[in-house]
Amino acid sequence: MDLWSKGVLKSLLLPGGALLLAAVVLLQGGIVPISASALDFYYYAAFTAGILLAWRFHSSRVLFALVFLLLAHRAAEFFSAGRPPLVGPGRIAIEAISFLLPVNFIFLSFIRERGLGFPAIASRLGLLFTESVFVALICRPGQTGGPALFHYAFLDRHLFQWTKLPQPALLAFAVACAILLVRFLLYRKPVEGGLLWSLLAVFLGLQAGAVGHIAGAYLATGGLILLSSIIETSYVLAYHDELTGLPSRRAFNDALLRLEGPYAVAVVDIDHFKSFNDTYGHDTGDQVLRMVAGRLAGVSGGGEAFRVGGEEFSILFPGKSTKEVVEHLDRLRILIQASTFRVRAGEERRTVARGPDRRVAARGKRDRRVRPQNPSGDLSVTVSIGVAEPTARLRELEQVMQAADKALYRAKQNGRNRVETAASPSRRRTSRLKRSIA
Repeated sequence: MDLWSKGVLKSLLLPGGALLLAAVVLLQGGIVPISASALDFYYYAAFTAGILLAWRFHSSRVLFALVFLLLAHRAAEFFSAGRPPLVGPGRIAIEAISFLLPVNFIFLSFIRERGLGFPAIASRLGLLFTESVFVALICRPGQTGGPALFHYAFLDRHLFQWTKLPQPALLAFAVACAILLVRFLLYRKPVEGGLLWSLLAVFLGLQAGAVGHIAGAYLATGGLILLSSIIETSYVLAYHDELTGLPSRRAFNDALLRLEGPYAVAVVDIDHFKSFNDTYGHDTGDQVLRMVAGRLAGVSGGGEAFRVGGEEFSILFPGKSTKEVVEHLDRLRILIQASTFRVRAGEERRTVARGPDRRVAARGKRDRRVRPQNPSGDLSVTVSIGVAEPTARLRELEQVMQAADKALYRAKQNGRNRVETAASPSRRRTSRLKRSIA
């Protein structure tokens, strides 16, 4: 898995990183003077829109992240009486929320998204209630110091003169950011990236004093980032295939509209995929699709892979000719052929007794077409590929796509596990003509 590809970095930095950078420039750079009323409007608009959108899309993780942020900031404002405190209940509240917020974000990153039904949100409501009561108890009037856990010094305090946060809170932020970053790189989910950048916005808000318009604007930016993660998730669901993670047919159709010559189009089909499903079950078929998609995603030569339906994939090579991409496609074919995976499902369907069946003979014929297991018990698959490019005869995109499909069918007829080009028949006729002349 390529953890630091261009696409991964783009999805990590946009839109969360861009929104946070814009907030830093506007709030700290002083380029554009912003009034207190404008910051108040931004604060309430960001949280209101975020909560409504999270509720509408049944995103409980984002909804509770927004609620945690909002209540934490309101608690800091309440116990601090609107002024950055040095001691007393206000300072205790800031120490507590600066430690609890990153811990809550870690909790939200690990729980599964199960909508907004009461059984699904009960644990989150319980955590919210417990923490609210805890903060209220330790911030009673007259208290001058909170639990030692929140302000304990692990290292020399002089090393941390640059920050207003206690060392346990800094440790919690560092651990939470590391976990969220790793989870984003592993799962590539917009919400994980949104939680990461939102937490960084919270850190800047706490650094700004936790109370006041500037701190509130940073927390509102954290809310806006979470809101954008909902929109980004909707985009991913619309334009990416959920099973394989590749761009879907809708993204493929949009890419075709932007395509300009020269270009090459490759059509990829998994050999005997139906036999895999019939023999080993649909769970194994899904494993095959994910494995092949993972290899297609790393295709070289500047290609971009799409899942266009079933076991069929397409690869676009903008600015390339068929001659330039054939080598890359053949390398891809060999890589898929050499890749193996172990069946995680239980028994093979062939080994399960089902009683007399008139289709046994036909199913047996299909099963023999599945590549046999190697001595280690792993399975391997192959793909057939057809590729075409615009020519004087194939001017329209639809004609090029049809030519690529015909080349794919020819690869199937010629034994599968091969790459065929739209020009292959003419080359074969020419070679036969030369031999007959000779």
